[in-house]
Amino acid sequence: MYLLEHDAKQFLARHGIPVPQGRLFERDATLHRAAIPEGPWMVKGQLAAGGRGKAGLIRKAATMQELADHTNGILGATVKGRTVEAVRIERQVTGAEEAYVGLLLDAGAGGIRVILSAQGGMDVENLPPGAIRSEVAAPDAGALAACVARLAAAIEGPKGKALAAAGQRLARVFLECEAMLIEVNPLFVHPDGSWIAGDAKVVTDDNALPRQEALRALVRERADAYREVARKEEHGCDYVVVDPGGEIGLLTTGAGLSMMLIDELRAAGLKPYNFLDVRTGGLRGEITRLVQVLQWLTEGRNVKVLLVNIFAGITDLAEFSKLLVAALAAVPALKVPVVARLVGNGLPAAREVLSAAGIALHTDLDEALNAVRAHLKK
Repeated sequence: MYLLEHDAKQFLARHGIPVPQGRLFERDATLHRAAIPEGPWMVKGQLAAGGRGKAGLIRKAATMQELADHTNGILGATVKGRTVEAVRIERQVTGAEEAYVGLLLDAGAGGIRVILSAQGGMDVENLPPGAIRSEVAAPDAGALAACVARLAAAIEGPKGKALAAAGQRLARVFLECEAMLIEVNPLFVHPDGSWIAGDAKVVTDDNALPRQEALRALVRERADAYREVARKEEHGCDYVVVDPGGEIGLLTTGAGLSMMLIDELRAAGLKPYNFLDVRTGGLRGEITRLVQVLQWLTEGRNVKVLLVNIFAGITDLAEFSKLLVAALAAVPALKVPVVARLVGNGLPAAREVLSAAGIALHTDLDEALNAVRAHLKK
């Protein structure tokens, strides 16, 4: 889960990381002077994406008029296909220099990569290799602490002191919260070595949510901001809109198979609407999850056909087909043709069930895509 900056800062602050005083304002909120921290301010569009500064979503304001103008200019903006629904207004940090600290799970190296730099800011990716210090440490508190201390010792002055302290604290948070990435850029460093997180990027492991009650509470409290994670928590499946203008709704199982299908569709010049791992093994004779997925698909304004792609190992396709037909009947708002491509256990009986419902069953993907194309042409 990629935390929005406001939530990432609130999260880090609860673990002892200093952050600028700030408040979150959503699109329907009114700016009240009493609710805003002391200025001057930073107005920061809340979007789960990098490059916000270059996209104009981070602006400085010195007066209430500038604050209102920037807030109105950022809210509702669309960047990388996403709409900004909220801004964080926080107090500017002055009299400080910028540095960088990051920790990320490095699966290839089998550890946690620690990255420190005496320089930070929007162009940190363009720094020469010599300006960045990086090592991989074992996912162990002692090993991480030693790694941070070793890297920071090579950086002189207040920045070295600040990076050592910040890196040690962030390493503890990284392990305790089972994070995949924690990045502070810029890390503002004052002449006395004190520091504050000017920006924060935190990515957590969704699979660790059952053990991370604070993050689960955040998802429940801010379900509108984390719709995909909230849906997974509530309904037990993964569903993500990959193209709001997509024409093909997908009812699929298996994360890898579903991603491969999306690639196949795009390579064929077709436009899938969503990613889905419905997890057929968890249906257990109940249509609730299927009904919910079909209702989500009705939100796709351009969805013109439903493609069902199920490769069944343990799942009985006959049972699944009965559930599918019942779910389609329960969601009359989804008035699109259905193309089914099923492979695996119980195929002959599934063919009979779907045929009785007027749905042709394909076992070959190319044949199914040809049927999708035919429906799209109509």
